[in-house]
Amino acid sequence: MFTRTKIICTIGPATSELITMQKMYLAGMNVVRINMSHASHDEALNIINNVKLINKNPDIKMGPISILIDTQGPEIRTGDRDTSLDLKLGDKVNLTVRDEVDVETSSIKINYRGLINSVKKGSKISVDNGLVNFKVLEKHDDKLLCRVIDGGKIGSKRSVNLPGVRIDLPSITKKDKADINFAIKHDVDYIALSFVRKIEDIHNLRKILKRKKSQIKIVSKIEDNEGLSNIHAITQESDAVMVARGDLGIETSLADLPNVQRRIMYACSKWGRRSIVATHLLESMIEKPTPTRAEVTDVANTIYEGADAIMLSGETSIGKYPIECIKFLKSIADRSEKFRTLGYEEKLELSGDWEYLAKTARDLSESIDADGIIVITRSGYTANLVSNAKPFNAPIYAFTNDKRVHRQLSLVGSVLSFYQKSIVDNKNNMSKIANTLKKVLSKKRKLKFVLISGMFSEKHSDAIRVVNF
Repeated sequence: MFTRTKIICTIGPATSELITMQKMYLAGMNVVRINMSHASHDEALNIINNVKLINKNPDIKMGPISILIDTQGPEIRTGDRDTSLDLKLGDKVNLTVRDEVDVETSSIKINYRGLINSVKKGSKISVDNGLVNFKVLEKHDDKLLCRVIDGGKIGSKRSVNLPGVRIDLPSITKKDKADINFAIKHDVDYIALSFVRKIEDIHNLRKILKRKKSQIKIVSKIEDNEGLSNIHAITQESDAVMVARGDLGIETSLADLPNVQRRIMYACSKWGRRSIVATHLLESMIEKPTPTRAEVTDVANTIYEGADAIMLSGETSIGKYPIECIKFLKSIADRSEKFRTLGYEEKLELSGDWEYLAKTARDLSESIDADGIIVITRSGYTANLVSNAKPFNAPIYAFTNDKRVHRQLSLVGSVLSFYQKSIVDNKNNMSKIANTLKKVLSKKRKLKFVLISGMFSEKHSDAIRVVNF
């Protein structure tokens, strides 16, 4: 079953074996995410090699798997502990920036040197994705005296958030640079840059990629208020944008998170960039075989907003039901896509003739009830432009002679990509395209498509016409 909405799956201990990844692919996985906050380079390489094995013979109705490396970014975490610290409402605790392992039962080490100067008396500090929260009572030279306002257990290396505070840390850390070089070496398709706050963060990564002559595309993760305030500039500089709801739900008002998501999705639609929604899509399925009603509705609403891709994290990395999660997402997408999106794509900025032609291809396909839109492209540019228009009930069948583009298009909404060694000879090329699509749509005898071709140039249209097979 082909759906407009693509599925990204985080691979972890529960799913890193080849046979499991093959099952995930057949269930509907389009993109593999490797979270470098947890994966070593050896573990990541094993996952990459498994994807390459699957991609040697991709299912014609599925396309290849794309690989996304997700950087850790400038994370603030608690220190190492011999035992977890059980905190109760009203307890007082010292947060310190000392280097040694915590030894006091009422002390928690934080690995951010700027902690003391960053917060004020009365500030909120959140630990472990907001499960444990503190209020700052007193500031001292080397520690903060805080009161517990939401209790719980704190173990080693738990995430720390300072809502509303600008963190003075580089967007690309030393670890990130090593992981980026690893991604370049092993020819992955996308790098997700964590905590993107301004366009300079993206420029810094582009410089590294350009220096290494890499064609990897950049996904900017929006995780705090600063990134949100610069969303339109960031979106224009990115290839894709991720709504990272985990940190966003802490750094912004949790009650406002649905509106924050829509602001980001609107920006992606306006500027024609790929959009990804992540975190807690089917969180309950880490332990249970079926999702909650609220989760199903949340996924459907994300699809109505026009997301290119939806991402599973713990559900597939450590969860008990990874295959079932993917099947549920596919089923929800199949049903939700029978309704039109909320129409954000109608605000798409059309800056040239090529964008207008892509929109025309969408309109024509809907008017004549075409079986889909055929795009012949070298760089993937044309396929992305047609995807921006969000064609309704009209898959985009993209044919390219570039294997990297073939893989990267797996993240692009509505697109099913095919690799053809040569796309120059029009007569032979159209014959191959016809044979391929007859296999994909084997149940139909007569097929009708809108074709838009960027075969000779991605700046000028060679053709936009109706073809019948």
